[in-house]
Amino acid sequence: MTVANEAAVIKNFINGKWVSAAGSEMQDVINPATGKKIASVPISTEEDVHAAAMAAAEAFKTWKRVPVPKRARILFAYHHLLSKNHEELAKLIVSENGKAYKEAYGEVQRGIECVEFASGAPSLMMGESLSGIAEEMDSEMFRYPLGAVGGITPFNFPMMVPLWMFPLAVACGNTFVLKPSERTPLLSNRLAEMFTEAGAPAGVLNVVHGSRDVVNGLLGHPEIKAISFVGSQPVAKYVYEKAAANGKRVQALSGAKNHHVVMPDADFEKAAQHIVSSAFGSAGQRCMACSAVVTVGDGQEFMKILEQKADELVMGNGMNDEVLLTPVIRDSHLKKVIGYIEKGMEEGAALVRDGRRDMDVNKEGYFLGATIFDEVTPDMTLAKEEIFAPVLSVLRASDLDEALEYIRKSRYGNGATIYTKDAQAIRTFREEADAGMLGINVGVPATMAFFPFSGWKDSFYGDLHVNGKDGVNFYTRKKMITSRFDF
Repeated sequence: MTVANEAAVIKNFINGKWVSAAGSEMQDVINPATGKKIASVPISTEEDVHAAAMAAAEAFKTWKRVPVPKRARILFAYHHLLSKNHEELAKLIVSENGKAYKEAYGEVQRGIECVEFASGAPSLMMGESLSGIAEEMDSEMFRYPLGAVGGITPFNFPMMVPLWMFPLAVACGNTFVLKPSERTPLLSNRLAEMFTEAGAPAGVLNVVHGSRDVVNGLLGHPEIKAISFVGSQPVAKYVYEKAAANGKRVQALSGAKNHHVVMPDADFEKAAQHIVSSAFGSAGQRCMACSAVVTVGDGQEFMKILEQKADELVMGNGMNDEVLLTPVIRDSHLKKVIGYIEKGMEEGAALVRDGRRDMDVNKEGYFLGATIFDEVTPDMTLAKEEIFAPVLSVLRASDLDEALEYIRKSRYGNGATIYTKDAQAIRTFREEADAGMLGINVGVPATMAFFPFSGWKDSFYGDLHVNGKDGVNFYTRKKMITSRFDF
């Protein structure tokens, strides 16, 4: 098998077989906590994409005719295998992504929940009908799959994000080509292996590893009818524009700058704990992480508690049960983040906790301690750009209206949270906060699989979001039948 041994040479999975890429270029897969190589992944070519797309298109001819309940039974079997191997999958995530085991275990659970949702395919695929639209006439709507579709997934959730995509897509009768991040390819190969073990026919799920050429190959291939993407804002915009120009359906989930508003009446201890977990868990490398706190009123007491909670964080290898703060994904990203810290100081923000002081604690991996800036203003780089790291910016607001204005000014609109006991403040926040996923005293207001992951503004490109009914609508097209009976 391609992922069982350390430093294994990863292969693509096309038409039910593990195959070498057409080209010879390889890239090291690094454990971020140790800096050590654990595998080699191919940087595949458009030739590999073509092979996978054609395999998916061929498999679609028969897969679309498989009865929906039978598709569901394969997904039930897949659910069983994922649950049975929960611990193994979590450890695999830790090894290639670096996040803490507890967070990896939670990610596996969220992925399994996506399969649970997709297993309801017989209900999800139901159409609608109306008898008597006119005399002796009825009308019916049926759902049909699109064909072969593609997914491009990021490094930060190597299990959950692919499972946002292909289980629901294949439940709806499509076939799938997955392009995982070249930084975290091991988990995707394991998912493909287990999906085959669950009974999926050859060609229904294909995995092609690589970088830009694979992305462009998927965006341009005529057999790929839709693209699902999760990643950075510039790439999401590119994916959306190029895929749409090629006549494909697109859902492209993008960057974020999530604001957490702390009201004067909030429980500061609980709010600080939620914010620290949200901002620094997974090293801040998640699109629902808290990256900007807005304190309403004085804020000094809250800041003392926030710094104290940050000081108490344990940083290290994610396999240590006490660790929350883990490494960023690569040395190149660490250097970029340090550049943001320097930029924040240059622009006048107050660096109240410098995570660079903790870097020597774990010299082998790509670690940065919890970093907190105070006195950040909306015009600063820290407030505007997604840093994707354990760097937290604190802005001050005189009242809730000013805090909401900060959220409105952000180009991103994934999530926002308020900490308060005030019912009126909660309602105002719910109605006026300019983001698609809101939290009330919740650190990470990410939705469950049966609701859409509802980013707004530059956090999403497209019309139909992943998950929930949006996901079903994205992966299906509707056929209307009008019948007359007095003919």
